[in-house]
Amino acid sequence: MSPNLISVEKVGIENLLRKTNPQHITSEDFFTDRKILKERFSQLIGAPDEDSVAIIPSVSYGIATVVKNIEFSKGDEIVVLEDQFPSNIYAWMQAVRDQGASIVTVKAPPLEDGRGLRWNELLLNSITKKTKVVAIPQVHWSDGTLFDLKSARELTSQVDAYLVVDGTQSVGALPFSISEYQPDALICGGYKWMMGAYGLGMAYYGDKFYNGSPIEDNWINHKDSEDFTNLSNYNPEFKDKAIRYDMGESSNFILVPMLAEGIRQILEWTPEAIQEYCGDICADTLKMLQSHGYFVENTNARANHLFGIYSTGGKSMDRVKEILAQENIKVSYRGSAIRVSPHLYNTRTDIEKLVNCFF
Repeated sequence: MSPNLISVEKVGIENLLRKTNPQHITSEDFFTDRKILKERFSQLIGAPDEDSVAIIPSVSYGIATVVKNIEFSKGDEIVVLEDQFPSNIYAWMQAVRDQGASIVTVKAPPLEDGRGLRWNELLLNSITKKTKVVAIPQVHWSDGTLFDLKSARELTSQVDAYLVVDGTQSVGALPFSISEYQPDALICGGYKWMMGAYGLGMAYYGDKFYNGSPIEDNWINHKDSEDFTNLSNYNPEFKDKAIRYDMGESSNFILVPMLAEGIRQILEWTPEAIQEYCGDICADTLKMLQSHGYFVENTNARANHLFGIYSTGGKSMDRVKEILAQENIKVSYRGSAIRVSPHLYNTRTDIEKLVNCFF
């Protein structure tokens, strides 16, 4: 997870203290920060408008909303990737148990040159007339392998299948465009690259979901909820587009403004600049790793802000882990990969110190 920006921390503390005097929180306050957050997230992903995005507590919640609103038939296939994050797996497994669909897992190729491009080929080749859903990340959470969402969209459109993207590992640090990739849903945890606090995320839902059923029937996602004097005159109609999928208590007076501030800063930096910076501080040292028997995916098939290092001839991973612990260098371990996640708060010296532990 990302560290809190100083500005995000400040916003969080200020809003935590608001409830000390709740008499100053007005009915309008239940909607103000929500609107700001939705506007900024929409701008970040190039969504058509703020009504097409929803506030969610987690990726699993966002995926469960998608699954609830897709009608499967026996023989339908759900395409996923090997070892993708479980929050984008378990709900699909439930669809298999309840509705007779099946999961097609696209296996990762061997650790050799061209692996990422080959994995993309295997993914695209797995999309057939039986495919009902392709549920994948933009980048793999273990090693940053980048997936061709545009080509996946073209093929899913041909067979009338859904494209559901988990953007948790990428949105905020890697450019994303709704108009370019045209996903039916984009689900994002907010505590990573969008610089928010843990416990809040954002989702985009396309027009296939505009008449769907939310997980929660809460007061705020129904029409006319702004009028507190009229709430007990129950209105069964949902608000337009994706607003119906907002989680209960989505006005969260602490987490919502924190995430909105994180996204504000990202929009100022731009994901393009973040990618360029991360690539610049890592390029030379990663080439050294590759030349000494370690596998790191080539830059044409992975993100710059997240990559995996595999031992394919260098020191054993167990030995590298020992050295990293001794040097107080913090990385993640995902399967057989050491996952590294640089950002603007890292320097070229940080990466050099990391890489020296492998020699």
